[in-house]
Amino acid sequence: MTNNFEYDIVVIGSGPGGYVAAIRAAQLGKRVAVIEKDKIGGVCLNIGCIPSKSLIHSAELYRSVPSLEALGLAIDRAGFDYSKVLQMSRKASDALSKGVAYLLKKNSVTVIAGTGELESDHEVIVNKESVVTAEAIIIATGSRPRIIDGFEFDSTTVLSSTDALLMDKLPQSMLILGAGAIGVEFAHILNSFGVKVHIVEMMERMLPLEDRDSSDLLRRSFSKRGIEMHLSTKALSLVKTENGAQVLLENAQGERETVAAQKVLCVVGRTPNTDGIGLEKLGIITEKGFIVTGDYCQTNVKGVYAIGDIVKTPLLAHVASKEGEIAAEHIAGISTIEKINTALIPGCVYCEPQIASVGLTEEQVQKKGFPYKAVAFPYKAVGKAVATGKSDGFVKLIYSEDTHQILGAHIAGADATEMIHELLLAKQNNILPEDIAAMIHAHPTLSEAIMEAARAAEGWAIHI
Repeated sequence: MTNNFEYDIVVIGSGPGGYVAAIRAAQLGKRVAVIEKDKIGGVCLNIGCIPSKSLIHSAELYRSVPSLEALGLAIDRAGFDYSKVLQMSRKASDALSKGVAYLLKKNSVTVIAGTGELESDHEVIVNKESVVTAEAIIIATGSRPRIIDGFEFDSTTVLSSTDALLMDKLPQSMLILGAGAIGVEFAHILNSFGVKVHIVEMMERMLPLEDRDSSDLLRRSFSKRGIEMHLSTKALSLVKTENGAQVLLENAQGERETVAAQKVLCVVGRTPNTDGIGLEKLGIITEKGFIVTGDYCQTNVKGVYAIGDIVKTPLLAHVASKEGEIAAEHIAGISTIEKINTALIPGCVYCEPQIASVGLTEEQVQKKGFPYKAVAFPYKAVGKAVATGKSDGFVKLIYSEDTHQILGAHIAGADATEMIHELLLAKQNNILPEDIAAMIHAHPTLSEAIMEAARAAEGWAIHI
């Protein structure tokens, strides 16, 4: 790097992509600045991953009350105050945001408050006033909730995910548009606290990107809990009323119905924050709003990189963080990390039952025409799952019929989001089911289901 610039690298955005890129670059000896218009940590820490998981934790504590009452405890729910649940989630977010700010300071990263806009391949204007110069620029501006016509957010009746995370009072009923990860997680939270929930999804099943068996288990679980699911259904229009809204729905057969709800939560995807940041000035190539990048997150303009939700990789915090590392190391001349392999990205949904996966679904394998086999081992045959009352679930392996290499792995049930990493490690390192089957797994643990699924693939499962 030359000394003609204030910094070696300037990062626009301090989300899980931006702050990781900044810290990694600083570790490699670079002079780094981060420009952030809001709170350190971006959407994930402040109005996304972290506060939502705090809400989920509180929801699951609330759902455990009947189990405690079964032990003879008398619990008075009259004093329940949802605003306390919100406060706990905000406390977690604030603590982690401050923690990241500390890490940036510890690594001598300069934090500049304001909105960054590209002026040239070496210049970023902050708040349209001052100019920051750097040898290289990493764009990490993230995304925002997608708006659909007729269901524009008003933060009162029609809510975004941000609005829902910041509610201090529960509605009597909620209609959720979109049954992706965010939609089903909010359905889990709200239903746990007694809110009447409707989910509307245009596809034929919830979590349409997950394996069908996982989606089916979630559908059955939600149905038992009284969550109304309107699948293969689209929302045509919304009329606000004194008590909330009336939403007109139409299913695949053309049948229409109107559903009333006090609140409507619209979570039908996210929009990349690539508008208004100066991409046109530099001629940076985009496709449908996403920045086009190479193997090391570089744009078509030398020295300018893009990571996270603004590029066409899965919109996940852990993907953004890895891309931040890749970009920082490439700028520093250490290109040890290869392009992200999307087949090795774990996907996790934190509803109940939890859903986790890596690799291909069975439908995807079928479309590719691979000769394959699939096995599933049920939680109900796992000692700890039965002992803890969490026996609804399974571990599913999809593997090559010829080589037995794992093509996809899917877990639905308790602790799935933690357990998936054993199978990710196996897939990444070409560890075969026979190797997992031979490993001694501690007893009693839920992870025994992984061992037994691997044994089932080899034809010798013990406990089924």
